[in-house]
Amino acid sequence: MPREFTRSDRVASQFQRELAELMRIEIRDPRLGMVTLSDVEITRDMSLAKAYVSFLGAGETPNRCVKILAESAPKLRHALGKRIRLRVMPDLRFVYDDSIERGSNMDRLLSSLGSDEGEDQEAAESP
Repeated sequence: MPREFTRSDRVASQFQRELAELMRIEIRDPRLGMVTLSDVEITRDMSLAKAYVSFLGAGETPNRCVKILAESAPKLRHALGKRIRLRVMPDLRFVYDDSIERGSNMDRLLSSLGSDEGEDQEAAESP
């Protein structure tokens, strides 16, 4: 019977929990605003961990915020090494996750289509 989750999936899940906690405690940069860790993907060979982040109320552009997080990656990696026991700790890379923005844009487009259809129906009904 095949396994439902690979080891890298299980490690990524643990990484996400621990990294979110560490980012909340360790990173005190007001330029970042509120940082949300949406997902962590780890390569099969456990050499690289991509952390997908988004920012709310950031004083900087998303690219600048990712660079700020990248500067603190060694410190976070060291703290993760104390919390998670692995033979080799993966390198941390932060990637900006724009799915929230894309979702809100899609919602706005759909609602504008809905309001346009309502206007079209009202125009067709009134002779």
